[in-house]
Amino acid sequence: MSEQQATPSGPTVKKFMFVNRKAPYGTIYALESLEVVLIGATFDQDVSLVFIDDGVYELVKGQQTKGIGMKNFSPSYRALEGYDVEKLYVDAVSMAQRNLTEKDLLVPVKVLDAQAMGQLMAEQDVILSF
Repeated sequence: MSEQQATPSGPTVKKFMFVNRKAPYGTIYALESLEVVLIGATFDQDVSLVFIDDGVYELVKGQQTKGIGMKNFSPSYRALEGYDVEKLYVDAVSMAQRNLTEKDLLVPVKVLDAQAMGQLMAEQDVILSF
């Protein structure tokens, strides 16, 4: 666990990491994760998002969801910066396995190898996986 940061106003800020592993559609996991991230950010917590496995598809540009009858919520990821959620990480192997590059994604991310990802996870106070 990392040291918690005291804010000038008093409450302790915890590091929350949300790990997204599922494809964006077909389950509620991706949308639920996004909603929880926004809630955490609203309470001024240190929020980061990680995209691993099929979770990397959540950030892919040009998603077309009309054919599956679901609302395309991917543009919401562009709004994260307005909530001070700027720590977005993607697993390098997951990207490579899906033939994706950073240019394929909606928002800027930091691509991490397994070792760096593990180190980042070790620094968190809370990790929630979706």
